[in-house]
This record gives sequence, C-alpha cells and structure tokens, in this order.
Amino acid sequence: MNTSISKAPKASSKSKSMSIYSRLAKTLLIICGSLWLASCAINTPLPPWPASLPEAAAPPPAPAAAPPAAAPPAAAPPVASAWQASKSRWVPVPWSDLPGFDKDNLFEAWNAWIKSCERPGPTFAPLCADVRRLSIGSADEQRAWMLERLQPLRVESLSGVADGQLTSYFEPVFRASRQQSAAFNVPLYQAPATLRRGQPWFSRQDIDTRPEAQAALQGLEIAWLEDPIDALLLHIQGSGRLQLTQADGSLRTVRVAFAGSNEQPYRSVNAWLQEQGVSKLNPWPEATKAWAVQNPQRVQQLLWSNPRYIFFKEEPLSAIDSSTGPRGAQGVPLTAGRSIAVDPGSIPYGTPVWLSTPGPSVQLQKLVMAQDTGSAIVGAVRADYFAGTGPEAGALASKVNQPLRLWVLWPR
Repeated sequence: MNTSISKAPKASSKSKSMSIYSRLAKTLLIICGSLWLASCAINTPLPPWPASLPEAAAPPPAPAAAPPAAAPPAAAPPVASAWQASKSRWVPVPWSDLPGFDKDNLFEAWNAWIKSCERPGPTFAPLCADVRRLSIGSADEQRAWMLERLQPLRVESLSGVADGQLTSYFEPVFRASRQQSAAFNVPLYQAPATLRRGQPWFSRQDIDTRPEAQAALQGLEIAWLEDPIDALLLHIQGSGRLQLTQADGSLRTVRVAFAGSNEQPYRSVNAWLQEQGVSKLNPWPEATKAWAVQNPQRVQQLLWSNPRYIFFKEEPLSAIDSSTGPRGAQGVPLTAGRSIAVDPGSIPYGTPVWLSTPGPSVQLQKLVMAQDTGSAIVGAVRADYFAGTGPEAGALASKVNQPLRLWVLWPR
C-alpha cells in the first residue's frame, strides 16, 4: 500500500524555451486532470484515498503481522460526485439515506473508534482529539459532531452495484495442552523460518505428508488441540484463545494470534462438502463434526480441500485486554459488534462505516470500524462482522450470510 509522490520539476526563469515548456506542461496537466475524471487514459494509475472532501492525502500505513492487502490506488482526485477506489466507488449521499442513524447506540462504536485512533493514519488522525473528547459525550453530541465533520458516501462496485454480502467471524476458545498425547494430537504451529510473505509455502496436505515440511516445523508447536475440525476452525478465524491446564490443575488462558500463512488459496470446506452431496452444513462447525464422525476415513480429504494453512504467535491475556478481541489487520484490538473486516482495496483500515443488513439471521443498522481483513473478504461491498469471543459469538457468526449495504464516513 506504499505510494510515492514525485515532486513537480522547478520551472526555470532563465530560459524562454523553458518558460514556454512550463506553460505547455501546465496546460497539459490541466487537460489530463480533466480527462482522467472521464477515465480517458487507460494506463493512468487510480488515485489514493482522499484525505478529506475535496483535498487528498496519502493512504493509511500497512499494518504489522497482517495478511497482505491490495494497495490503494496512487494519485488523488477531488470528491465532487462519485470517487473511485481500486475495487469500489463512493457516491456522496445525504445523512437521511443511512437507515437507523438516529437510533444507534454510538457509545459502543466510540470505544472501537478510540482503538482505531491508536493507529489512525493521516486521514483520520486530525479527528482523534475530538473522538477522544467525545468519549464522555452524549449520543446526541456524538451524532451532531458526525453530521458536522463527516460526509457519508455509499459504497458501490465499479459497475454501480450497491448490494453486497455480510458474513461473520469470531474468536473461538478451545481446551489445549502443551504436550502431545493420545487425546491432544493436533498441533498449532509458529511460523517457520522459511516462510516468506507473498511466496507460496507447503500446502495443508504437504504439511501433513511431506517430510521436508514436517522437518521445517519441528519444535515450533505452540500447543496441541483435541479435534482437527477445531484446528481448522481456528485457521479459518485467524485467532483464538487456548485454555491450558497447569501443573496445579488450574487453567491458564492465552491467545494465539495470526502470524502468517502459507500463501496458498483459501477454499471453503463447506463448498467441498456440497460437492460431496452434503446438504446440511449448519451450524458450523457442529454439522461438519457430525459428518466427520460418520465419515472418519474421509476427514483428511475434508481438511486437505482447503490448502491454506495459518501459523500463530502466542500472546498473554491480561485482565485489561481479556474483554477485547484480537488485533486486526489495522493493528488495533477488535471490538465485538463494532469491528468489521473489509477488502482494503475498497475501504481503507480505520474508516468509520455505516452498516445495514436486513437479515434474515440478524438485522443490523449501526456504526462500525473497518479494522481487519481476510483472505475470503474480497470485493467492494463485502464485510465480515466480528461477533466476539466464545461459543455464543460463534453461534451468531455461523448464521450470518446475508445482504449488505455500506457507507463510508469520510472527513469533509
């Protein structure tokens, strides 16, 4: 997502020919700028995120230890009508277009916004003083400030489609052991030294079967789980909590967070099950576990149908952060019900977003923050809703696959 901005060459006042060249260059720049808005230059790079309306600034920085994301486009137009990103376009609309805006409990979203202000990027950094000040304000004061300082823009595909898809994810909690045993024999690994971002590593099947892959992972086990479907779920969610039994019999809870992937494509195990003629796929993962019990000889096929493999790093959980979610791609902790994963080619990290979905599983009209991404979260109007931690959050997340509309809220 890094972009470079070249400085304009200095005009020379000592040469008449240079003066003529300067005037011609300025004229050509004006013409090109106008034609760009009509998409007349096929090879002209797309603009970066506008810092405000109508000025522009550099895109937000890439987060640490996050999956690679599509870089935002490279130059900056004023946002007069619609504005085009690399994977979406934004259309200015009145606040009255946002369903339920006058009813949302903004206090919950404000906590997530304050977290975004830990790593806001240049576009939203100037607003963070007000965001922190308004953390003790009333919902009416917060809403009035948003009306004054922000402009809602409807997110659409490049072809003008405003309808998209909402799914949901969560942070699972599993029993685990530091030692391998007959009961706990499914490993979770740290990232191997030979892993390189952007370079495909061994597939999931390779990791289970090839000696060279197993040798590269020797000694990198963080802990062992009981069930391979649980491990697969942890890989799909990208992070989770482990309950480890101590020598004195007490439980210690740690978090395992995303540390990298094998850069192989993600494939849905549900899609694979459908290809096998399995019709009942929900709730996930219970339905998948039931299928595995009935088809033990095919469990490896199920697992290997998704070649993508996730590596983790262990993080301690203090009393302070035990109530928060894992860190998302923005590099800040996620907030249950107020953080979403997005395609950063459509919406940059740290952006406040108005989300609306009619159901059928859950109806939502609320302020959320774009703070994460995922390999399956691709497209203009596409979001993954962070439901929280534990079984209840998992039950909600497993149900959500429904229509979606999004509006970015951008500085004026």
